[in-house]
Amino acid sequence: APTPPPTDPHRTPDRTGGRADTPPHVALPVMSVQKTKANGIEIAYETFGAPSDPPILLVMGLGTQMIAWPDEFCDGLAQRGYFVVRFDNRDVGLSTHMKDRAPSMVDVMVRRKQPPYTIHDLAADTVGLMDALNLDSVHLVGASMGGFIAQTIAISHPKRIRSLTLIMTSTGSRRVGNPKPALFSRLTKRRVVADRASAQAMTLETFRIIGSKGYAFDEQYLLEMAGESYDRAHDPGGYVRQLAAIAAQPDRTDQLRRLRIPALVIHGLHDPLVAFSGGLAAARSLRNAKFVGYAGMGHDLPRALWPDFVQEIGSLADRAEGR
Repeated sequence: APTPPPTDPHRTPDRTGGRADTPPHVALPVMSVQKTKANGIEIAYETFGAPSDPPILLVMGLGTQMIAWPDEFCDGLAQRGYFVVRFDNRDVGLSTHMKDRAPSMVDVMVRRKQPPYTIHDLAADTVGLMDALNLDSVHLVGASMGGFIAQTIAISHPKRIRSLTLIMTSTGSRRVGNPKPALFSRLTKRRVVADRASAQAMTLETFRIIGSKGYAFDEQYLLEMAGESYDRAHDPGGYVRQLAAIAAQPDRTDQLRRLRIPALVIHGLHDPLVAFSGGLAAARSLRNAKFVGYAGMGHDLPRALWPDFVQEIGSLADRAEGR
């Protein structure tokens, strides 16, 4: 895992939100977790860099906590002169967890039943976080489901988005970005995790399937991230509820065509979970977008590409800022 940065005035030694039950053997980096009310729920977030710098807001994907945005990646953007904010979506990590039971994916997809909440609700959470942090506008970066959320915000609140970066995501159209058939059944199958070790084993198994075959398999990093995620909050129901929101999302293609926001679309050309046709469709729909495809990249953020991601996102933000 990346070496944690030294303490600065904006960080305190607490990454678990004050949980007293964190196992003593878990080495947590020095990082502050803060919480705020947003859209009627509580959102946990962390920041990097100086609040006076232009903000970059990072939105993570399905069932994945904010710590999946690597510290080194966040610090890289902060060192370019940006105030970086990452947060836990509802139903993961230290943000509010819902209690509703999600209907079956089939019922949601054929519109027989409604999900407990929608992508629009997740977008409203994110806008609520922006309001709570007094961020009038941001450079918005969304990965996977976070890309669905980011697109929804850009469509609903275009004046609040300085630039838009979409990573391994799609437009919501069922014609593009579809997973390989075998992966769909895996996504919807019940997840059985008995303890921390089995959570780590499941993460390794998952990323051996959806991860980047063209880059080194970072087993130690994945083990540490999976273990820390389990320690922070393990909630299989949250994953299912978020998946139901994805299944019910609309096709945003026509609405994306109306946007004039400077945009960047990053996608792995060997992504088995969200085919790169989804990223291409998003880039073609956005009138001011650049598409960057990486051969050998799957549905993850391979360590070797972190500097590239920082460079691409930072360059887009620099242009939008007139730097």
